[in-house]
Amino acid sequence: MAALCVCSARQGAAALRSSSGLLALRYVQTAAAAAPAVQPRIKKFQIYRWDPDTPGDKPRMQTYEVDLNACGPMVLDALIKIKNEMDSTLTFRRSCREGICGSCAMNINGGNTLACLNKIDTNISKVSKIYPLPHMYVVKDLVPAYRWMIDSRDDYTEERLSKLQDPFSLYRCHTIMNCTRTCPKGLNPGKAIAEIKKMMATYKEKKAATA
Repeated sequence: MAALCVCSARQGAAALRSSSGLLALRYVQTAAAAAPAVQPRIKKFQIYRWDPDTPGDKPRMQTYEVDLNACGPMVLDALIKIKNEMDSTLTFRRSCREGICGSCAMNINGGNTLACLNKIDTNISKVSKIYPLPHMYVVKDLVPAYRWMIDSRDDYTEERLSKLQDPFSLYRCHTIMNCTRTCPKGLNPGKAIAEIKKMMATYKEKKAATA
């Protein structure tokens, strides 16, 4: 009789555990069904596109839509997502992703900054616009061409200076100092540009004297 009671007690406990587990499962399923679905947060990015090596290609702005729920917080995260999942032809530079190397420098919403340090504006009603740095030639899309001016080993200093004699090159810089404020290494690009302007003045005087 005692053995029968023990057996019945065990069966009752097992039934109770099974019932509790079933109730818990139903609760989870009900809660999941009642929870509202996560709404996508679609952010539009307008990105400068141009390949000067492609005949007939002209600069244009191309629009991409990114769900911020499936993207990292930085502009560089969005660019990488666009390149990996939407358009593999999009070209830009990146390296350390920690604000050290400066490779991802570009113009974002009107300011020259680093894409890896610039957070995405989460206001999805606003379009984020991304351009290459405005004071350099463009290799492709968001990739600027770098130029050496002060290297003592460079035999083409005068030739390079002659190419900067127009309102859209060296003198496009108005000394706003965005570059200096943003430089991750604490350098002073604004001062460097000012030094090139001094070199330009000397170059013009020398050219006028030999004319």
